[in-house]
Amino acid sequence: MIQAEQTLQEVLEAFDFGAPVVGAIRYGCGHINDTFVVHTQPENACCRRFILQRMSAAAFKRPDQLMENIIGVTEYLGRAIVARGGDRSREAMEVIRPKNGQDYYTDSQNGAWRLYPFVEGTICHQAADTPELFAASGRAFGRFQQLLKDYPADTLYETIPNFHNTEDRLAKFKAAAAADKLGRAGDCQAEIDFVLAREKDCSAALDAMRAGQLPLRVTHNDTKLNNVLMDEHTGEGICIIDLDTVMPGLVLYDFGDSIRFGANHCAEDETDLSKVNLDVDLFAVYTAAFLEGTGGSLTDAEIQYLPWGAKLMTLECGIRFLTDHLEGDHYFHIARENHNLDRCRTQFKLVADMEARWAELEAIVKRFQTQ
Repeated sequence: MIQAEQTLQEVLEAFDFGAPVVGAIRYGCGHINDTFVVHTQPENACCRRFILQRMSAAAFKRPDQLMENIIGVTEYLGRAIVARGGDRSREAMEVIRPKNGQDYYTDSQNGAWRLYPFVEGTICHQAADTPELFAASGRAFGRFQQLLKDYPADTLYETIPNFHNTEDRLAKFKAAAAADKLGRAGDCQAEIDFVLAREKDCSAALDAMRAGQLPLRVTHNDTKLNNVLMDEHTGEGICIIDLDTVMPGLVLYDFGDSIRFGANHCAEDETDLSKVNLDVDLFAVYTAAFLEGTGGSLTDAEIQYLPWGAKLMTLECGIRFLTDHLEGDHYFHIARENHNLDRCRTQFKLVADMEARWAELEAIVKRFQTQ
C-alpha cells in the first residue's frame, strides 16, 4: 500500500469542505487507519477542522460494508439525540460524503477515504487516570447502548468475522498449540493448560445467546477510554468514536472489554505479575456508571452476565496473545522476545483474580441492578 500522502491532494479535492483548505497533517495515536486533521478557513469565521481517514485495507476488506454500518448507526444516533433534545453535532459522529455522493471516496490507488467533522472542545484520553474519568466512559458507553437499543442489530455486517466469537478463538488456539510450528509450546505449557481448563467457559455467553437468554445488540467492540470524546469543561463523555468494529454482538462484550482495559493498574505487557490485579473498586465504579448510562434498557439476564463479560473478554484477549505467540507473532507487533507471551500472562492473571473474587463481582452487579 502506498503512503497516504501520495494521494492526499487528490482526496482533498474530492470533498467539499465549504471553505478553502489551508492544511492537512497526520493526527492522533491510532495504528490501523491513516488519520489526518484538515484545517479550513471560512471567510470571516474561525478555522474549521475535519477528520479525514484512509481506511486500512489490511484490516477491513469491505469498506462498502464498513461504511454502510457506520452511516446507518450514526444517522440513527443523530435522530435519537435530536429527539431527546441533544446536540447532534457534538454527541454523534457524522459522515460527510464526497462530491460524487458515494458513502466514501476511492482514490486512484484504490484507497478508501471518509470524512467527519472535528468535534471541538473535546479531549481524547489514553488512560483512565481517575475513577471519575473511568466512570464518565462507562456512562458514555452505557448511553450508546441505550440510544441503540431498538436498532436492528442483525442488519449490520460483521466487519471482522468472529471478532468476539470465543469458541472460534479457542479453536484457532487449539490448532496452533497442536501444530506448534515453532516449538514454543513446551515453554508455555502452563498457559496452554490454563486455557484448556476453561474450555467450557468459552461457550458460556454463546450458549446463553443460543438459548435466547441474551439478545443480539449493536455493540462497539472496542470500548477503550480513547474511543470516547470527553467534554473539556465538564469531563463527561459526549461522543463515541472509532465505529469500525460496530457489529452485532452481546452487551457483555462492550462492558467486559472496558473492565479488562480499565479496572487494573498495570501495563498490558507487565512482566511482574504481582502487580497485575483486578481493582474491584474500579469495577464497581464502572458498573454503576455503565448501568446508569443504559437507563434500564438491559434485561435482567444481561446485567447478571456482566461479570462473565469481564472474564470472557480478558480470557479471549489472552488466548489471542498466546495463539499469536505460538504462530510466530504475525498479528500483534512485538518489541522483545516472548512479548506476546508476557501479554498473555497478564490477561490470565487478571482472569484468575476475577475468578478468586467472583462472589464480590456478582454482588456488585446485583447491588447496582436493584438501585
